[in-house]
Amino acid sequence: MKIRKELWFGFSLMALILGAILVFMPWTSLTNGHIGLLMLALIVVAIMLGFPTAFTLMGMGVFFAWYAYNAVNPKLAIPQTLDLFVQRTYGVMSNDVLIAIPLFLFMGYLVERAQLIDRLFHSLHLATSRVPGSLAVATIITCAIFATATGIVGACVTLMGLLAFPAMLKAGYNVKVAAGAVTAGGCLGILIPPSVLLIVYGATAGVSVVQLYAGAFFPGFMLAALYIGYVVVLAKWKPALMPPLSESAQRVPLPPHSQALAKQKIHVLAALWRALAGPGSASVPRRTVLGQLVISLVPALAIIALLGVAYRSATAPEVEASTAGLIQAGGEFAAEATSQEQDTGLIGQPSPEEEKTGSIREPAVGGTNELSPPPGAAAEKAQEPPVAAKAVEGKPATAEAATPNRVPAPIWFWIVLAVGVAAIGLIYRLWSWERLEVFKMLLVSFFPLALLILAVLGSIVFGLATPAEAAAVGAFGGFLMAAAYRYIAHLKGGSGGPFSGAVIGGTLREFGTIIKESSFLTAKTSAMVCWLFVGSGIFAAAFALLGGQEVIEKWVLSMDLTPVQFMILAQFIIFVLGWPLEWTEIIIIFMPIFIPLLPHFNIDPLFFGLLVALNLQTAFLSPPVAMAAFYLKGVSPPHVTLNQIFAGMLPFMGIQVVALILLYTFPQIGLWLPHTLYK
Repeated sequence: MKIRKELWFGFSLMALILGAILVFMPWTSLTNGHIGLLMLALIVVAIMLGFPTAFTLMGMGVFFAWYAYNAVNPKLAIPQTLDLFVQRTYGVMSNDVLIAIPLFLFMGYLVERAQLIDRLFHSLHLATSRVPGSLAVATIITCAIFATATGIVGACVTLMGLLAFPAMLKAGYNVKVAAGAVTAGGCLGILIPPSVLLIVYGATAGVSVVQLYAGAFFPGFMLAALYIGYVVVLAKWKPALMPPLSESAQRVPLPPHSQALAKQKIHVLAALWRALAGPGSASVPRRTVLGQLVISLVPALAIIALLGVAYRSATAPEVEASTAGLIQAGGEFAAEATSQEQDTGLIGQPSPEEEKTGSIREPAVGGTNELSPPPGAAAEKAQEPPVAAKAVEGKPATAEAATPNRVPAPIWFWIVLAVGVAAIGLIYRLWSWERLEVFKMLLVSFFPLALLILAVLGSIVFGLATPAEAAAVGAFGGFLMAAAYRYIAHLKGGSGGPFSGAVIGGTLREFGTIIKESSFLTAKTSAMVCWLFVGSGIFAAAFALLGGQEVIEKWVLSMDLTPVQFMILAQFIIFVLGWPLEWTEIIIIFMPIFIPLLPHFNIDPLFFGLLVALNLQTAFLSPPVAMAAFYLKGVSPPHVTLNQIFAGMLPFMGIQVVALILLYTFPQIGLWLPHTLYK
């Protein structure tokens, strides 16, 4: 019997793990810590054999927790194990952070079924038609936008495999390059918010999901930009891999009014202004001309609005909080701290005598629970002026402080202003009737999605809503978007008028099917994630009871690593684990092992989470458990082999390693936005 290469790799890795256990495990002097490490290795082997991750974690966690309790008190081992199971399950089900997962999933599945992405891909393909490797570039950009709206990797890879992959093969693109663009672009969903991975990491590590979302923006789009740069350079270097599109594929058909105005042979804006200000044309109504002119001015208006926001932010007056009156409000107790309090920096800290005795001084017997006034308070109260007089005296100062002067604009604003003005000039220098039609297509396909993204992520990042509340708004927005686009599709199909029974009935039937499928997929995926958390809680408790965490901490600390060496070791282990395991198993099982070590090396858990999220891109691209490859293989033509897809993903894995190095070298790529917004 012939065994495939993927199976050989998996069996070899399992044999390596089991061999290491047999060789390095001190079988003659086993401790509970060694039993914990044995449990960790057996979990990995069981998952690689194909057992369900959640139930494997729960089963082994319950067994080894019983073993740990049994070693202490055999009579209470079973009740304590069952209590542990119930407590961990209840803790997961009462975790407010996890509420956002089903809502974000529901939003993503609705947007996927609204048939919005096919329009977006077509318009981006026409917008980038003159760029080398335009189809691959449009694929990556579409994936990045779709990831921002959904965060679901499987849905993104499958949908782009149906839309973009056949188009690239038809245009003569190399199979490996096309497969790599689809799979790498589709995996951006686990990094770019709203990412389910970031929610799971935040719940596991106790890190704010809001800050994780803010920090993941720039690394995610940096990785997408690196993908695009690689594709463009490769298309220029080896044009045979990605042939340029034919002239007919780059042409955009013009509507009749644009054809009539284009006959003037002048710039688009000049032609529209002449048609609007002049006597007009019988073939083109003024209302149509005004609409085309307003649409043409949208890019300039958007850039001017962004420059205005940047100016207000750059010249905002520095508001210093007044500390006047704080000492007076606290009296002499706040003004004078003892030498002990000044040394520790903690006012109200118990004295060494109280710490030794473990007691706190109580009020004298017969005294009241109220605090006595500080010395001199009565005299101060007698000398205090009336409230009305104080308010009148404070009016000039208040009015003066209410209108602070703006600070001068810094140099970076003038650079941004110059770039914005240059962008406006370049856009309208290249503006043509065909580009106007492409821009209109982008508005129709991207504008509703952009509103949904701004409503969801903007409210999270700027602190207007929690992730769960924003996810609920996003789910409702996806609900409305799916209904609207199904209605428009039936209306354009010629089934009848806007209120005809055929249009409304067909819309309701399709919309009901969409809601049913999205609800089923949401429930299925959410249940998987929640059961994974339950299994992870039981496994982590058993691992801690056996002392496995303590053994690993002692081993790592005995190596006397620097923070840089520890980060390299941790990211290398996660990178290697991404080959046989999925990201859920890595986050759920191994993050609780790494997180307690971060304070010793003075590493921010937020920054560590961003590195992990970027590193785990490889978990979807690395064989043999490269789920993105299997998603694409399921919808690709028969002649496309799995080995070709694997080969196409390898260069993009190298780009992910480069992005990881860039993020570690320049941490402000990920930390600047959360530190600016939440300092």
